[in-house]
Amino acid sequence: MSVDLLAGVDGGGSKIAVLVTDRALVPVARRTVATGVGAPTAAVDQVADAVESTLRAAGRGVDELAAVGIGVPGRVDPAAGVVTLAVNLGWHEVALGPGLERRFRVPVSVENDVKAAAAGLAARGRTSGIADLAYLGIGTGISAGVVVGGRLYRGRRGLAGEIGHVVLQEDGPLCECGLRGCLEAMASGRGIASIADEAVRAGSLVLGGGSRTTAADVYAAAGRGDAAARAIVDAAGRAVARAVHLLVMTYDLQAVFIGGGVTGAGRLFSDPVERALDVLRASSPLAREALGPGVLHVLSPDADAGAWGAVVLAGRAALPADAAAVRDDRTGVIPADAGSAEARSP
Repeated sequence: MSVDLLAGVDGGGSKIAVLVTDRALVPVARRTVATGVGAPTAAVDQVADAVESTLRAAGRGVDELAAVGIGVPGRVDPAAGVVTLAVNLGWHEVALGPGLERRFRVPVSVENDVKAAAAGLAARGRTSGIADLAYLGIGTGISAGVVVGGRLYRGRRGLAGEIGHVVLQEDGPLCECGLRGCLEAMASGRGIASIADEAVRAGSLVLGGGSRTTAADVYAAAGRGDAAARAIVDAAGRAVARAVHLLVMTYDLQAVFIGGGVTGAGRLFSDPVERALDVLRASSPLAREALGPGVLHVLSPDADAGAWGAVVLAGRAALPADAAAVRDDRTGVIPADAGSAEARSP
């Protein structure tokens, strides 16, 4: 039996998404497990079970795996395969890579989820030749992966792109990181839901449905014309626009690609961001130049940027040991164009 399958895992606080492809990156199977990665002690088993069930659903077996890639929200040591700090998951020093290698007996590559997504977009030719870009993931939390000169930039501590914990409003809502007014607390799925809950308790917003508020509920209410919901999503849009501006100005990027669950709201998400960018452009010639046409790209909900990024990681892990420039951990960058199969992605 040939050993030709690559498994990409996008693990998060609310779901585990698995994408299995062949070495030419032709999809073989996809599956999303609603329950996300949980307790550190159960992480390896949860991820492994998700991969195995995805393979079984396609009539394939673990013995056909060539490599596994996994993207995790948080700070990662990719050389050791260890998640050193994942605030939103409550993880510290979780040896995810070594545990999965023992389970599957194949190479496993672990990276921050949005960094993997950014490198994956560039490696698969999904950026129209743009070599300087960021992928801004907006879901339960917010973070960015930055590609400069076609290479993923991680930073000395692996924190490059952790824009979700940049303070935008000193007296703003409390963030999971302990600070107030972080971008994540104001514009992530969890942040939007929390702000909406406060508005419901104050009596200024009425939401139907279940007891657990979601960002989707807030965007739906905004779409129905609810003024309080519209104010919340407009504020979130302004925060995201400031993040786009900050990324472009900090790294002199050509474009910012946005993905993640919150973008599923479509125009209700993107229109407030575009309006806020227009305000910045109108206020400053420098902003107008930096935030020119084509700077913002909102990916479709089915883009699966995180899972595809993890598949790219798996493809690199499956390369022969003497393959050139797969990873250079000494400089803290990962070439976005390592390997040859990525360019043939569908």
